[in-house]
Amino acid sequence: MSFDMNQMMQQVQQMQAEMLKAQEGLKDEVVEASAGGRMVTVKVSGALELKELRVDPEAVDPGDVELLQDMVLAAVNEALRSAQELASSRMNQAAGGLGGLGGLGLPGV
Repeated sequence: MSFDMNQMMQQVQQMQAEMLKAQEGLKDEVVEASAGGRMVTVKVSGALELKELRVDPEAVDPGDVELLQDMVLAAVNEALRSAQELASSRMNQAAGGLGGLGGLGLPGV
């Protein structure tokens, strides 16, 4: 079994380029989440940037600001979880499904 260092380096460079491309693409992808029956809706990019926060005027009750705060937190946290899952999925795709370096043809890996 021969080990070709040049071929391995080319594969690593190609994988790095694909991962960089995937990271850049995540900036343009957006996930949405809501809470309180869509009383609060947020959009977050795949790069974990909050892009939009919408609050239905009916959700604004001066006597229960705490409920509104809870809905905002729930929606933002759910959107962040979804965005992280999206990012993880895209990075795995960019890596070609490689589990570590197993796909690089390294002996014993």
